[in-house]
Amino acid sequence: MGLMKSFNKRAKAETETGLGTNASINGGRFFRKDGTANVEMHGIPLIERLNLYHTLLSLPKWKFLLIIIVSFITINLAFAGLYLLIGMDHLNGMVANSHAEKFGEAFFFSAQTFTTVGYGRINPVGFAASFVAALEALTGLLSFALITGLLYGRFARPKAYINYSKNALFVPFRDGVAFMMRMVPYTRNFLVNVEARLTMSMQVVEDGVAKNKFFQLALDISKANTLVSNWTLVHIINEESPFYGLTKEDVENAKTEILVFVQGFDESFSNTVISRTSYTYEEFVYGAKFSPMYHPNADNSGTIVHLNKLDAFETVALPLESSYNQQKVLQNNPV
Repeated sequence: MGLMKSFNKRAKAETETGLGTNASINGGRFFRKDGTANVEMHGIPLIERLNLYHTLLSLPKWKFLLIIIVSFITINLAFAGLYLLIGMDHLNGMVANSHAEKFGEAFFFSAQTFTTVGYGRINPVGFAASFVAALEALTGLLSFALITGLLYGRFARPKAYINYSKNALFVPFRDGVAFMMRMVPYTRNFLVNVEARLTMSMQVVEDGVAKNKFFQLALDISKANTLVSNWTLVHIINEESPFYGLTKEDVENAKTEILVFVQGFDESFSNTVISRTSYTYEEFVYGAKFSPMYHPNADNSGTIVHLNKLDAFETVALPLESSYNQQKVLQNNPV
């Protein structure tokens, strides 16, 4: 299981994380890279725990559009089948000879009715066909009202447009070592009054019991007036740090995970937005520093930020000793 038997006793553990402390009953990371909780719900019927509105708001764009297209085609296929079942002689104005052409005419009449376009060439004749056409028109109106609401909700939903570096680094810093990761806004929805918080999760053995321990990682700078370019979060490894006295093997054995929470005020939405991600010990790089990702433009009148360089770093050597006397701290060869 790889549980660590000791950790920095000076580091004060957090008790209000909302995450389980029993290491034997949870598996994998707490949060996925996209910030969603790594949890599956079981025990009650799917229909009772499914929030369809939230699901449709949260789906990726391509899945949302695919659902709309598939739903549109499926509904019209169903109504076309009803028109065929009633009888093609109840659809006046059809121009078709084969069964395929008749079905095509019924399908496109259904689409025109569903969207309330109604070109007028084909019209229902008789009570049954007219009733189905009226029902389809009502279904179309309700469907488009629902889609309009979902589109507006997705468009207007407050979101923190922030990307995070793929890796977190252990970097030489101020004659010692620091733990760093960085982030950058990738649209012009710049944030103000931004605050970042890092929480470390470690699996440890305490009094013979396997537990999850959580520690807040103090940041060199945890608040920023505005976020218009990349921001590197820096946790200095000193005597108060949970990393103090640990080796790379200790960090790996403890199944260490860093939970990242960022919030700020988005003036475009006039609302507070929140973003999350996490880094597991497998995404740590020992002995590296981030490469610059911005520089002045040609006439030195502005700044260019290269979003594609967010993950770029270069290998450097970690100090064997530091001003904090960290002889045992992360003294491993760079990877």
